[in-house]
Amino acid sequence: MTDTVLFLKAWIGAPLRVASVVPSGPRLAHLITARIGPDTGPVLELGPGTGVFTRALLKAGVAERNLTLIEAEDSFADLLSLRFPQARLYRMDAGGLRHLPPASRQHGAAISGLPLLSMPQSQVLRVLAGVFAQLRPGAALWQFTYGPRCPVPARIRTGLGLRTQRAGHTLRNFPPATVWQITQEPPHIGRPRPRNG
Repeated sequence: MTDTVLFLKAWIGAPLRVASVVPSGPRLAHLITARIGPDTGPVLELGPGTGVFTRALLKAGVAERNLTLIEAEDSFADLLSLRFPQARLYRMDAGGLRHLPPASRQHGAAISGLPLLSMPQSQVLRVLAGVFAQLRPGAALWQFTYGPRCPVPARIRTGLGLRTQRAGHTLRNFPPATVWQITQEPPHIGRPRPRNG
């Protein structure tokens, strides 16, 4: 079974959880991994699907053993375990990231192929809070979207102290896509300090 057929079947089975009917193209894979390399250290990948971004990470110099893959779809997870046997694979919904061991807060970057725009805001909040609990301070999440605006609602950006920046756009993908860089401010910057008493 080809990757495209596998993606189509997964999309038919769960259209709100699978972002597209086809895997992301090589131009988007290059764009979302452009600022990640061997010095980044461990990388967290959400919704790797058939591994298009995963292969781009390896090509960028990230060691396979430094990859943590979070994949909820069984068919994709089975394929990923065969293609990337040295990577750490969690068969789970990304909303459960907070349940991973706290000592694993070591990732130097995260990339996401999750369709945030089709998720309830409560789910987006759980995913992003979990991501930044796994990232080193100052590390970025690289998220792509098919829409023109940042896929993280303003209320969630404010609540989690997130800063977003458009990192690039490619028409050479189906559909065309935009990549966003998302970082988290330290708790004392940009947000009111909690009052005592």
